[in-house]
Amino acid sequence: MDPQILTQMLTDKNTFIFSKLKYKYGESNFNEYLELLSDFFYRKIPLETFFGNKFVYSPAQVQIVSQSVKPLMRHYSGGKYGINSMEDEIVSTLLIEKIDTKRESVREILNGKAPRSLNEEKAYGIKKGLDFISDTSHRITAENLSKLYQITINDFLEPDVKLPPGMMYRNDVVYVVNASGKSVHTGSDFEKLPAYIDSLFRFIEDDCDEIDQVLKSAMIHYYFAYLHPYFDGNGRMARLLQLWYLVQKGYTAALFLPFSLFVNQNRNGYYKAFKQISENQAAAGIFDITPFLYFFTQNVFSQFENYNAGEDLFAKFKSVLETGQITEKEKELFSFVLSNYGTDEFSTKDLEKDFRNVAYATVRTFVLKFEEKGLLKAQKYGARVKYSIKN
Repeated sequence: MDPQILTQMLTDKNTFIFSKLKYKYGESNFNEYLELLSDFFYRKIPLETFFGNKFVYSPAQVQIVSQSVKPLMRHYSGGKYGINSMEDEIVSTLLIEKIDTKRESVREILNGKAPRSLNEEKAYGIKKGLDFISDTSHRITAENLSKLYQITINDFLEPDVKLPPGMMYRNDVVYVVNASGKSVHTGSDFEKLPAYIDSLFRFIEDDCDEIDQVLKSAMIHYYFAYLHPYFDGNGRMARLLQLWYLVQKGYTAALFLPFSLFVNQNRNGYYKAFKQISENQAAAGIFDITPFLYFFTQNVFSQFENYNAGEDLFAKFKSVLETGQITEKEKELFSFVLSNYGTDEFSTKDLEKDFRNVAYATVRTFVLKFEEKGLLKAQKYGARVKYSIKN
């Protein structure tokens, strides 16, 4: 094959749409292209399709820039997850499933208020799921997956789609339909689900492979959705499982970054990636999940650096901490601000109310000192002042 044509096909804007590549470059070039992908570019993933062959991906097309995933390496103190981030996570993971929940209600639920409606119960379920996966003693096992599904999804389902007591996975066929009601995917044969899930657990536990763990989290997400083990809630569970895997691998900062927010910002691209894999398989007989991984590298992982505070903020915080310029209570307050407000603005009254057990004078001293140290910034709104972390 002409190297120039190969380069053009690899860099074509439709490189992941096999039908368009075949039409543009001709059947002969397309067939040679597939051969070269198989011989030199593809790497097999030890996960089996419904047809007995293995999924593949092209590492060269989904390289992760280390800078983009640096926030996953950060250590946050003062909470098991970021309230502000997980508020975004819960709202977004529900919106992806077209479950509209008010942001104010989600924040109240995260702060301990009981749900008052079905949609709030679904938000409460995700909150319980986040509590469960944030506990690193909860390893990813069949039993714990079943517990996670029960407390997160199953407890809040209608009787016709709820799993009966003792049942771990669905016991009938399930179809994924699009907005027009057309079936676009059929989940695994329910009798084979335990074997498929066991293979996924083995993949999760295997630390010997050379796959980047952050990229592997997206593979786990995809495969779980591909299997569709339940009658309802598969998408929410797939996204939680991705976070759970990262937490288990030591990336606890994953719970301070709203993955689903970034997915929801390009929801069409998310579903298109699932669809493209199926269409490419029909066109070429290859189960290449690169389109889904590419979606995550471009639309999710790449957003981390812009979401939360920059490295300079943490460097400044570390410096004032090590030089004894702040008290233990002020350290707790700043950790609380990072965890609960993220990049959002807050007032001294907000902080006094939300933090609890702190005097207003302590809060006032804290915001003034941290503004002076370049860790907080103030914004006046008439007679009121709002504060936020300084990026």
